[in-house]
Amino acid sequence: MPTYAIHCIDKPMQQALRARTREAHLAYVRQRMSQVVVAGPLLDEAGQPIGSMLLMEFPDYRSAVAFAADDPYARAGLFASVAVTAWRQVLPPPEEGRAG
Repeated sequence: MPTYAIHCIDKPMQQALRARTREAHLAYVRQRMSQVVVAGPLLDEAGQPIGSMLLMEFPDYRSAVAFAADDPYARAGLFASVAVTAWRQVLPPPEEGRAG
């Protein structure tokens, strides 16, 4: 299954909104754990969250975009920008059986 990078940048000064919607966001992503390659927050120099980065497997681009749009963070209006792009692992070499 193809892998997609979902790169999200928060609107400025939205730490409270991120905190309020964090559990719903995590529950949403956990529903698709079998598709998650890696996921976590993007951090500023002080180690504070400023966005999200997810590498996930989806059957196609539309499915990845739909997932990103339905994320509780996105629905709450947290993000200033969201980019969804196809991604392919080169290094380290992908494990046997995983698309690369």
